[in-house]
Amino acid sequence: MDYVIGILPPLLEGTAVTLQMFFSTIVLSLPLGLLLALARISRFKALSGAVGVYIWLFRGTPLMLQLLFIYFGLPFLPYIGIRLPDFPAALLAFVLNYAAYFAEIFRAGIQSIDRGQYEGAKVLGMTYVQTMRRIVLPQVIKRVLPPVSNETITLVKDTSLIYVLAMNDLLRTTRAIVQRDFNTTPFIVAAVFYLIMTLVLTWGFQKLEKKYAVYDD
Repeated sequence: MDYVIGILPPLLEGTAVTLQMFFSTIVLSLPLGLLLALARISRFKALSGAVGVYIWLFRGTPLMLQLLFIYFGLPFLPYIGIRLPDFPAALLAFVLNYAAYFAEIFRAGIQSIDRGQYEGAKVLGMTYVQTMRRIVLPQVIKRVLPPVSNETITLVKDTSLIYVLAMNDLLRTTRAIVQRDFNTTPFIVAAVFYLIMTLVLTWGFQKLEKKYAVYDD
């Protein structure tokens, strides 16, 4: 028990890095995903097609490859040569990747709304923006909560990939302690940390789903 207490401070510091990456990604990727979804269903074929290629690219390649490319590959691109620090590089990769997944979730939710509601809003004199904000999006939020919940929980576990950029997140800190002490106990403690984070998220999304389910009655 004394050993576990002794390793908690560095593990908590690693967890702080993990949570920082998690919350930053969520805050940026959710609105970006919604904008991409609206662009994907746009009547402008060029815009819709470009977003479709973007979504295909980021959903079709591994997140780790995207991390490595943005951190190690961007500096060598002709005429660009951008070198980002480890955290911004990782955040950029996570936001671009998860925005692509959220875009498809939002697109499916928007397209599931009956077309008659759009026509009814038009008869009432609402603009497209008003229709989306007052009628469509409140229903979409309720419908997309389960898949958004799944992606969000996956994000908690995917943050462990930032260890490839030598960032001291929870997993890399844990691995360093295990190699130092030749003891696998830190892996168990780290697993408990991840389980607690996913438990809190699961509980939160269940509360949200119950709240929005009231409107189905």
